[in-house]
Amino acid sequence: MNFKEYITHFEDVITTDSPKEPYNDPDFLDYAKLNWSRMNRWLKNGVIEDETTQKIKNVAGKQKWVLITEPWCGDAAHLVPFIEKMAELNPNIELEIQLRDNGSEIDNYLTNGGKSIPKLIIRDTEGKDLKVWGPRPVSCQDYFNQGKAEGLEHDDLKIALQKWYNEDKGKTVQKEIAALIG
Repeated sequence: MNFKEYITHFEDVITTDSPKEPYNDPDFLDYAKLNWSRMNRWLKNGVIEDETTQKIKNVAGKQKWVLITEPWCGDAAHLVPFIEKMAELNPNIELEIQLRDNGSEIDNYLTNGGKSIPKLIIRDTEGKDLKVWGPRPVSCQDYFNQGKAEGLEHDDLKIALQKWYNEDKGKTVQKEIAALIG
């Protein structure tokens, strides 16, 4: 699906009267609603840095960016908007979104044996993988690992990651993806 279709899917998840699994669980549904708010905040206020813009605009050959995600993913709420904004900068980049839990290619892109998302696969016109990124910026992952090592509870880790993303403002994901393509 394209980004517009993903937005429609996401909106359907949070507005339907009888949501499908896993959103029929009120906790999952509430988290998806929170992610909707976070994602839309970044879509409205997120800024792509000039250096990133130049690197993205300099992509001369066609590329397909496959983004594996889900509305329930807290990291995705902060990262997908910036990936979409970057892809929009160059008509040579086609963004395809796959839902992790619905026939995606995630089994080919595991992180330490897990289906962690979001995951971005950058491909050439032949369908060959050029680069793979995700599920979160390296420094964010380091921050998460440190909190886990210090014994932070899961809910406290989620709050710490939220704070990290709010302070970072999408700059690290931009730098990492720009470095991959440039």
